[in-house]
Amino acid sequence: MGPPPEALFITAPYRCWGVQVVGSWPPLHLAYLAGAARRAGVTPRILDAMNLGHGHAEIKAEIAAARPAWVISYDYLPVTGAVSTAAVPDAIAILRSAKEVDPRIKTVLGGPHPTFMPQEVLESAAGAVDYILLGEGEETLSQLMMAERTGSVEEVAGIAFLKDGKAVLRPLRAQMSDLESIPPAWDILDWDLYKYLVAPGGRMASVLTSRGCEMSCSFCSQRLFWQGTWRARKPELVVAELSALSREHGIKVFTLIDAYPTRDRTRWEELLDRITSARLDALLLMETRVEDILRDRDILDRYRKAGIVHVYMGAESGDDDVLRRLGKELEARSTKEAVALLRDAGIVSETSFMIGFPHETWDSIERTIASAIDMDPDIAVFPIVTPWPYTPLYAEMRDRIRVFDHSKYNLVTPIVEPYAMSLEEVSRAMGKCYMDFYFHKMKQVLADPPGFKRDYLNSAFRLMMKDLASGIAGIKMGGTMPEAVRKRLGLLRSASSRT
Repeated sequence: MGPPPEALFITAPYRCWGVQVVGSWPPLHLAYLAGAARRAGVTPRILDAMNLGHGHAEIKAEIAAARPAWVISYDYLPVTGAVSTAAVPDAIAILRSAKEVDPRIKTVLGGPHPTFMPQEVLESAAGAVDYILLGEGEETLSQLMMAERTGSVEEVAGIAFLKDGKAVLRPLRAQMSDLESIPPAWDILDWDLYKYLVAPGGRMASVLTSRGCEMSCSFCSQRLFWQGTWRARKPELVVAELSALSREHGIKVFTLIDAYPTRDRTRWEELLDRITSARLDALLLMETRVEDILRDRDILDRYRKAGIVHVYMGAESGDDDVLRRLGKELEARSTKEAVALLRDAGIVSETSFMIGFPHETWDSIERTIASAIDMDPDIAVFPIVTPWPYTPLYAEMRDRIRVFDHSKYNLVTPIVEPYAMSLEEVSRAMGKCYMDFYFHKMKQVLADPPGFKRDYLNSAFRLMMKDLASGIAGIKMGGTMPEAVRKRLGLLRSASSRT
């Protein structure tokens, strides 16, 4: 079993519909931080409470059994990889449990939300959090752990802490110049936990090929967190990592969780060709921008040869005025064109359409549904607009925000009350978006010829429909599911079971 851990890295035991419905992703950011602990000479262990299904009592018992010197948690949800204000309350509760087990345990919290709101987190956490990692955390954590031995913690850049009841914010540390200098601790993950349910039996890994984003979307934290920079790993080292994960851990599905892996076309082409040459026998899922799919129309066949089967793009709206207000340098017609290009290349397309804006009405909801159907992605998701408290969008919508419990900031709970709709109506509208889009889409899938794409989409739809009624609060009103919704949901389930 190896030596007992000196540092226990724990994921927040957070769950909500839409996050883990199609799979379970490994906590990549904690794996990187565990690698940083190793560089400081500290033995790490990862307790993935989120994917183990542990509650806080079980987590506390694990801490008591391990008695580590350090307990570290992170503002993290899978898929996005970097962001979830919603996980912060549970992460703080973990650190509070550690202090109850032994006040001498050093507790650390990292991620975007604590980076941008360190004073609020420290002062509201009632002594549960000793240190916050500000920004990119690997080098900071390594330095912090070494400084604890010498009593020089207050000299460490990139941390925040309380001193005499007041928050002290040390200067930000420069971002790493070499993204390979601290490799993730892949060997301490329990790989049996990580499966992509859309492709049964597909053990899954998340990989970062780059960090950062230079775009200015008002709702996103990526540009803010990475200080407006974009840094890429060398293609040959990325492929070496993918090959090692495939060989040593049996990975069959890779999610490239970069915010923007395709920014540099020359580098991206080299990465695609190297992945193809490696013959990984694995599926690749990724996110990128609509503009880059249009740019790469002449090499989309190379995407498919490299194993890319699923591309997510943030359409966000079918209304160009809304896109401009969100800081999206994009027109709705471009998304429709990108979706068509992916379809022609045999790649599954997924797009998102935000709802719940202050100006939202039932008429605008109908237009959103119509836009999604017209753009015709294979998969559409309808997140409720969620202004993270440190983004420009939060300041813009501040007077319409009605929910301040950060655990509800999960993209499926209404936070902003439109002028012409109630919060409950926004939830119901979300349910309607899913029902109407997939009722239309399922007819297409039923007419598709047998093959990989039909099987893949059927599997994805079945998983989404399985928990849709319980996952979206608005589908139930007064404890009773409306008959029209019940009928349509039943038809969707029946159709997916026949394909």
